[in-house]
Amino acid sequence: MKKLHFLKPLFNFISIGLIIMTLSRILLFFLYRDRIDETENYWRIFPIGLRFDLIILCYISFLPAILICLLPDSFLQKIKKFFHIYFLFFLFLFLLMEVSTPDFIAQYDTRPNRLFLDYLIYPKEVMGTLLKSYLPSMIFAVVFLSVAVYFGYKKGKKLFYPSFQNYKTKLILFPLVAFLLFFGARSSLTSKRPINASNAVFSTDQLTNCIGLNSFYTVAFAAYSLKNEGNSAKMYGKMDSKEAYDRVKKYMTALPGDFTDPELPLLHNQNPDSLREKPYNLVIFLQESLGAEYVGCLGGKPLTPNFDALSKEGLLFTNLYCTGTRSVRGIEAVVTGFLPSPSESVVKLSNSQSDFFTLAGLLKSKGFDTSFIYGGSANFDNMASFFNGNGFDNIIDEADFDSDGKKYAFKGTWGYSDEDLVTKANEYFKSQKGKPFFSLMFSTSNHEPFEFPDGRIQLFDKNKNTVNNAMKYADFSIGKFFEIAKKEDYFKNTIFIVIADHNTRTYGKHLVPIKKFRIPALIIGPQVPKGEKFDKLSSQIDIPPTLLSMLGMKVQTPMPGRNIHDLKPETKGRSIMQFHDINAFRVEDQVVIMQPNKKALQFKIESDTILTPVKLDEELAKDALAHVTAASDLYKEKKYKIKK
Repeated sequence: MKKLHFLKPLFNFISIGLIIMTLSRILLFFLYRDRIDETENYWRIFPIGLRFDLIILCYISFLPAILICLLPDSFLQKIKKFFHIYFLFFLFLFLLMEVSTPDFIAQYDTRPNRLFLDYLIYPKEVMGTLLKSYLPSMIFAVVFLSVAVYFGYKKGKKLFYPSFQNYKTKLILFPLVAFLLFFGARSSLTSKRPINASNAVFSTDQLTNCIGLNSFYTVAFAAYSLKNEGNSAKMYGKMDSKEAYDRVKKYMTALPGDFTDPELPLLHNQNPDSLREKPYNLVIFLQESLGAEYVGCLGGKPLTPNFDALSKEGLLFTNLYCTGTRSVRGIEAVVTGFLPSPSESVVKLSNSQSDFFTLAGLLKSKGFDTSFIYGGSANFDNMASFFNGNGFDNIIDEADFDSDGKKYAFKGTWGYSDEDLVTKANEYFKSQKGKPFFSLMFSTSNHEPFEFPDGRIQLFDKNKNTVNNAMKYADFSIGKFFEIAKKEDYFKNTIFIVIADHNTRTYGKHLVPIKKFRIPALIIGPQVPKGEKFDKLSSQIDIPPTLLSMLGMKVQTPMPGRNIHDLKPETKGRSIMQFHDINAFRVEDQVVIMQPNKKALQFKIESDTILTPVKLDEELAKDALAHVTAASDLYKEKKYKIKK
């Protein structure tokens, strides 16, 4: 053992790292035991966890192992502080990530992942949310990490300074050390590919699966996976692009003769329900996080009296499912009609920052004024850049509210309140004075930390800043918008839709918590049937082509979504949902779920909360893969546009 004494820093680092991540995993196990117990063989999270903990620890140990084994002791003593700082730095990161994990899971039902990275670039909004919603956790984390750093610095010299050893002995032992670290990092000698996050999947409950990982690994893996954004289709399998497009077209309402350009495979003619000399205006009021579970007329909580009353004045979608769990995914679906995929939303990707199809770009070419109106900062999630490059003439955001000298109701962490938003939007629409316009309004108030002005609603919960009260306030603002809009001339010539971007918390015990993807949508406007309901299963990407059909003009679009007015009674309902790196393709009560580097699974949906495994329908699985493959090809080859 004396011959191995020089490896003491590595042993100490790996041992402490294992202790940190194992204790965290045990804590998470007890926090979510009621749910984890439902998984057969749930004990596997611990050997899986050990495996993935060793993977990350061995990767990090490579550099110091090489230095310790190959450098003479005289030189090592000169750089001994490097080892102290290096090991403490990574142990601090392990602690930081694990301390952050319980609150992240409470919000997103998974360990920190790509979302964690995304939010790091918006420190103002994120810090405000943390201070107002997670202050006790923040205080605990700061105190705990400070104490850990103090003792780590004081005791670290004994643990991590390299010790003397015969140089020849170190050289002889180096191949063995290198092999063990290589084996630990790869975690396999038989597989052609290194182990990755998909190897932790052993149940149909994605939270149970992710507890078997560690949070440093999940964030590092998310960062590493960014390189795959250009060809995300490979995550689920390969398919020829022509076959993919042919399969996607089967699910569209466009007929074979409607497609106009083989170079733009989904570009097709779309005719209106009735042709108008002066097309209608279009306003999309996108609601942050308003899941169906909060909407009374959809069987949810009694939080939306205004929306419920308005549902008698328009067309209500009762079986509509969003495409993802982020606002940018909802914007992608509602504004561009683009297919969801494991890649980031096109709102944030480089190839789509200009010359990418949007409703704004199409309607601008038809002479419409186009605008985005938002109470927060339009730079968040790259919205301003995407909108500016793709047809939005005017971007009105927090800075415009700040500078116009008017008195508004309330400004919170994420910007101005929803009632301020609707007041500003109404003023802007009046200013168009008869010119056709398209506008995307985006709410902020029903977003954590759930801030809104006093005296507007009768609180549903005793404590003010709760999700239920925020939803009720958002509904108040919806009611106020239509109350003031109905008094204006533009109202009688405008199609309005109120639709959610996604649900507030998307979680559940299945690989994809389908119930949490259900959202409301209500279309109100001239010639829109009053009090009608559309009950067929539908997707968020079906909304933009349906809206276009109501405006009264002929257009060309590449959107693969369905115009619901062209659906035949016998056509099966379809929705597509992206949940982190898992894709769900649903047709009626059958859903195909694709995970990275794994064979697709199929389930029968007995209810939104009961999924029963069934034999995989290979054709349906190919249709699911086709939609992701088509999305990847459309983006990479810049085929999602209209001819100029």
